[in-house]
Amino acid sequence: MGLDITVMIADRSWLTQVPPRERVSRLRNAWYADETGLWDHDVAVAEEGCGWVWPRGVSGTFFAVYEFAHTLGSFKAHFWAGHRWERVRDHVDPLLRTELDALLGGLIWDGLDGEAQHADPDFFGEGGYGVLLARSPESVRELAATWGRVPPHLGRMREAFGEHAAVPSGWVRDFDAFVDLLTQWGQVLTEAARRGWCVVGLSE
Repeated sequence: MGLDITVMIADRSWLTQVPPRERVSRLRNAWYADETGLWDHDVAVAEEGCGWVWPRGVSGTFFAVYEFAHTLGSFKAHFWAGHRWERVRDHVDPLLRTELDALLGGLIWDGLDGEAQHADPDFFGEGGYGVLLARSPESVRELAATWGRVPPHLGRMREAFGEHAAVPSGWVRDFDAFVDLLTQWGQVLTEAARRGWCVVGLSE
């Protein structure tokens, strides 16, 4: 079994009712609660198996789950997107390179030195077991702004991606799959930023 990821957005004011070190636990406990309906075998999933799933119950208005398409809940697609970026980034316009370094490094990519930080300890404490991503509303707003500048320029890297990063099979094998995954992250960031919410990615 490989690493999985569940991406959620959550209400800042609801999380700040507890100390930073307890905030991820509060979200995790709400997610696990039977009343959400998320664990029912016949629960209504997002259309076409992707997009937003809003839970039921008393905590249902405070968080939502985003289901990524074509990933089956695995982190592998996100990991390989970072790997493909490493292969192509030296062949991309410097401005776009800077933006994608910031975006991917803030979400899923470990960076060239392997030290990119994906959690905000001032807001979430030290994170803890299974926390792959924990971004405060401030970080989300910055990442959403970065994403907003990216789409008009992505097409310029299609040829370079095909030459340096595309593979015949596997996860995120071509440029379209890479852009699709980025676009879904853009949807997560845009919605969270609109609400002033956090973004958290958990592996269970």
